[in-house]
Amino acid sequence: MESTMRRLISALFLLLLITVGSSASPTHWQKRVREPCKKLVLYFHDIIYNGHNAKNATSAIVGAPSWGNKTILAGQNHFGDVVVFDDPITLDNNLHSPPVGRAQGFYIYDKKEIFTSWFAFSFVFNSTQHKGSINFAGADPLMNKTRDISVIGGTGDFFMTRGVATLSTDAFEGEVYFRLRVDMNLYECW
Repeated sequence: MESTMRRLISALFLLLLITVGSSASPTHWQKRVREPCKKLVLYFHDIIYNGHNAKNATSAIVGAPSWGNKTILAGQNHFGDVVVFDDPITLDNNLHSPPVGRAQGFYIYDKKEIFTSWFAFSFVFNSTQHKGSINFAGADPLMNKTRDISVIGGTGDFFMTRGVATLSTDAFEGEVYFRLRVDMNLYECW
């Protein structure tokens, strides 16, 4: 009786494996590749206040560690500095191109050992082409050629959008100016 029960259980298990194996197509186990519903490439230009450029500055150090100050980025990979920005967004990499909106938010230099920061910001559009905002958040390991951060939502033309933005430093002039190229692949578009 016991061996008959074992055979029956083995046969049922084998039947189950065959059924599951034949119903799953070969692509069922492969990673699903999705195409973005919208792609955008924009640039934002950050001019850090350094004590002498108040007229042109688009960002300022609002928090600094005890060894730093609010006009010069701290040593040790700027660890502890908090910078708030209101930067122009352009369609090309020219600072003097007409802005299509503003990049507004902050970044925090968050590691002593590695030059890295954490971003939270929005692209707020004011052009005839786009209305609304796109929101971003994520780590920015600055020494990497490209870095991905999350697109976590939006408003207006970008209502509840989700996706990935690839950042690359397009220009860097000391500790006063940098320009980021932002390649956005949006996967949820309403």
